Amino acid sequence: MTNLFDLTGRIALVTGSSRGIGRSIAHGLARAGATIVLNGLDAERLEATRAEFAAEYGDDRVVARAFDVTDADAAAEGIAWIEREVGPLRILVNNAGVQHRVPMLDLDVADWERVLTVNLTSAFLVGREAARHMIPRGQGKIINVASVQTDLARPTIAPYTVSKGGIRNLTRAMTAEWAGHGIQANAIAPGYIHTEMTQNLVDDEQFNSWILGRTPAHRWGTVDDLAGPAVWLASDASDFVNGQVVFIDGGMTVVV
Repeated sequence: MTNLFDLTGRIALVTGSSRGIGRSIAHGLARAGATIVLNGLDAERLEATRAEFAAEYGDDRVVARAFDVTDADAAAEGIAWIEREVGPLRILVNNAGVQHRVPMLDLDVADWERVLTVNLTSAFLVGREAARHMIPRGQGKIINVASVQTDLARPTIAPYTVSKGGIRNLTRAMTAEWAGHGIQANAIAPGYIHTEMTQNLVDDEQFNSWILGRTPAHRWGTVDDLAGPAVWLASDASDFVNGQVVFIDGGMTVVV
């Protein structure tokens, strides 16, 4: 019987994959057989991640390409390089993102624009360039990384909340225009995930208690919790799943 989740031979680009959530998703796709293109801006950290992946999965299945996902020309060149030097891109995970915690009344416009550019515009730019190559081939998977803030809001993170709400509707827009060309565009929406970037929140006793009480699963998510859903959305098992946001949040968004 064919393994619907087998990604052997398929090339996957994961943006922002030198650490955290992106790195874990890349590991999940690699374990399922995909050839991984790692991406980030910090060349030294990116190379360290590439070396670690290569040691586990083999040099022939891991490459790294540093390019700025917020720059239209850089995104176009980066995707063109993958197509030319690695092979046809089958899977794209738009994961690159930043956070900025400031009350709206004190929020600098430049910080607002930076968060939206990194979190939302980059997914449009890289997604569009990937689609230019996927459409003629009649197949491709685009996975955008959303958040529980796609549906919920908290004080002090307005630009992040807006960007992740935008990711949901960008995913729908991609579906409206590209689903007829054999591309499945979907999003995963992590809840509160324990990473190095959220360690300070885990260490905050009051906030940690709030998370445990607010989440029906009574725990923080781990980066490994995201790998399975990402593999599903990258695989043939999701070929009729289009425009959906899959919440991976321990039940946080379904309770009051």
